Amino acid sequence: MSDQTPPSRALIAGTVSFYISSALGMVMANKWVLNSSETPLSFLLIQLLIAVVLLAICRASGRLQFSMGWRIDYEATKALAPLIILNVLGLSFNTYCLKFVDASFYQVARGLVLPFTVVTSYIFLKSRPSLRILFSCFVVFCGFLVGVSPSNSTQSASSRGFTFVGIVFGLLSSVVTACHVVVIKRSLGVLNNSALDLAWYSNVLTAIVLFPGIFLVGEWPELVDLFTNAPALKFNTFVWGCALTGFIGFLISVAGILSVKITSPITHMVSSAVRGVGATMLGLWLFGDVITVQRALSILTILAGSLWYTWIKHQESLPADASKGDYQKISMTNLEEANDKEEREA
Repeated sequence: MSDQTPPSRALIAGTVSFYISSALGMVMANKWVLNSSETPLSFLLIQLLIAVVLLAICRASGRLQFSMGWRIDYEATKALAPLIILNVLGLSFNTYCLKFVDASFYQVARGLVLPFTVVTSYIFLKSRPSLRILFSCFVVFCGFLVGVSPSNSTQSASSRGFTFVGIVFGLLSSVVTACHVVVIKRSLGVLNNSALDLAWYSNVLTAIVLFPGIFLVGEWPELVDLFTNAPALKFNTFVWGCALTGFIGFLISVAGILSVKITSPITHMVSSAVRGVGATMLGLWLFGDVITVQRALSILTILAGSLWYTWIKHQESLPADASKGDYQKISMTNLEEANDKEEREA
């Protein structure tokens, strides 16, 4: 598709629908397995391996084009090391966060990605935010506080669908995602700005680094027991869950690339908002999550702040003399690139 030919409405609608469906399916399938699994890192490792196999199959069949290789030179490996470390930490924190909170609360627990991203961009990239950007981040922060603040209810936090351990993992995940913004462009530069090359090498290297973690956290005996002595229902849930989430994770890789190429930041963030609402509704339907007024207000506030941020970034990116009536398609921000990567590998 040429830059002069704008994508059709049908193509944009199809891309957005594909992205939302894939992302929602990933979160729900992950939660389904994690509810009964005591081996979250093993589950994550198998997802990565499935993604590697599917990428290799697609390249061998000519469906995708990228420079696949099992060996890269020392300098390239060294340059990619920060990204791989962040991948391992971020994916691990994401997985543990989802294990300890409701599916509908997951976006609240990770609600500070935007404020942390603005802070890290200022510290490391010297990108000074405008006052309006800071206000939008404050709205998101208020939404997070509403979601995690003590309720007047006498129920414990765990009975309301979250634990403080889950919130801590959500905060750590948010910090790592924000730091991802700093290294993502440098990592792309190492591989000639090829997103598919980066997806290939990051999946392979992340799986290699993650493998020893299974032994360090003591999951290996649980994993062996799962494949030898576990009840059939638990075993089938784990195996089919790995297959399903591995496949969906691969689809999200494609969906993320299409979303970056075809949609604008406004469209992308609106689709993210729809995905957030969809996750809440599916959590209510599939897992019996309790959607209190406090939780609903928290989710809506975080979404409102995020949408406001995206609109501000869109306005600030337009030329000073741009006509208000003209549509200006702009490239995705670093924040959206980092979030896409987390989503397609979570």
